[in-house]
Amino acid sequence: MTVTVVGVGADGWDGLSPSAQEAIRRAKVLMGSERQLALVPDTAAERVRWPSPMLPALPALMAAHPDACVLASGDPMFYGIGATLVRLLGPENVTVVPHPSSLSLACAGLGWALDEVAVVSAVGRSVAAVHPEVQPGRKVLVLSADARTPAEVAALLTARGYGDSRLWVLEQLAGPARRTLEGRAASWENAVVDGLNVVAVECDREGPVLARTPGLPDDAYDHDGQLTKREIRAVTLARLAPVPGQLLWDVGAGAGSIGIEWMRHHRSCRAVAVESDPERAARIGRNAEALGVPGLTIVVGAAPEALHHLETTTGRGVRRRRGRRCPAWSRSAGRLCCLAVGWWSTR
Repeated sequence: MTVTVVGVGADGWDGLSPSAQEAIRRAKVLMGSERQLALVPDTAAERVRWPSPMLPALPALMAAHPDACVLASGDPMFYGIGATLVRLLGPENVTVVPHPSSLSLACAGLGWALDEVAVVSAVGRSVAAVHPEVQPGRKVLVLSADARTPAEVAALLTARGYGDSRLWVLEQLAGPARRTLEGRAASWENAVVDGLNVVAVECDREGPVLARTPGLPDDAYDHDGQLTKREIRAVTLARLAPVPGQLLWDVGAGAGSIGIEWMRHHRSCRAVAVESDPERAARIGRNAEALGVPGLTIVVGAAPEALHHLETTTGRGVRRRRGRRCPAWSRSAGRLCCLAVGWWSTR
């Protein structure tokens, strides 16, 4: 099995390298979306359009067509099908022929240094993931899900107090129909936008600071009093030492602050918030959305019963219940941090 993945831009066939064109000419089976398949000329190859949803169907499709040529958008290894197929089939069974990514094309058009730009994907994700990158003077590129994303980004910035931020919407990058729209977040009125776009943001330099370091202000959270206070939270996260890619259990999560700030540390950090009170659990979801980590997993239930079916942590954990045994929670040397409430008497 050798699957070839070819990146294709909005400029279609003419924008492909000779090696990419040759891979498509030789293919017996071409796979891709309807838009991607339309960008390359007809050949003798069988054409297979992606079903919806695509991911559950991939194993069977690859088994049926082990030598297919898969068309991808831009750089297949950047939030693309190339990375998905490597995870599924193994790197030894996938050959990738890349194309300049939409990020490279956007930065070239704006004159931005790509290494100085934050990148957020809104494809299959909530646009709330932009929140942690909204900082004074920060440059951000948002990979849009569709034509609605630019307005959603503008609304998010305005609600955060960054309404004076500059926005550019770059449509059909490198294609014959390419176009750039420009405006300010608070006055964004471009209702008609092409679905294939990237949103570029230059955040207002005078916008309010909500740093990614542990210890957000207490008033950043909606809570009913069940909140780990700012200073204790900062110390707790310092002890837990978030590491990219690791998983945290926050047991007895309250307002969700520990798990939320763990995930704000790095986009690959994951957390599970376990909370027995359904109202508080719903509030955790709202806090996670508002603070830019909509991927926080929320489990409604009491410890230790709610913990038995959770994914095993990868080295860090927090336990916040007193007097109950915690099941084996880490498959490697981890860290357990317990926050306890004390009672004092004047007698």
